Amino acid sequence: MSKRLQVLVEDAELREIQRAARARRLTVAEWVRDAMRAARRSEPGKSAERKRAALAAALRHAFPTAAIDQLLQEIERGYLDGPGA
Repeated sequence: MSKRLQVLVEDAELREIQRAARARRLTVAEWVRDAMRAARRSEPGKSAERKRAALAAALRHAFPTAAIDQLLQEIERGYLDGPGA
């Protein structure tokens, strides 16, 4: 379900928003929704929770590992022996 949100802005700010929306070929409403989504994604709270969940998921798996020098050598060897070699 959609809800209406009313936001009051100064005339100069509205003109800037209108210009930005036109530049992206969006309506002002679409531009504002995109800006609000971007602002929500940049909030640290959810990001930290997602990072913890990703770390917990990774720790449930057993991945091959080795000393860093050996891993770097294997990576380099993969670049040299890869499809373009």
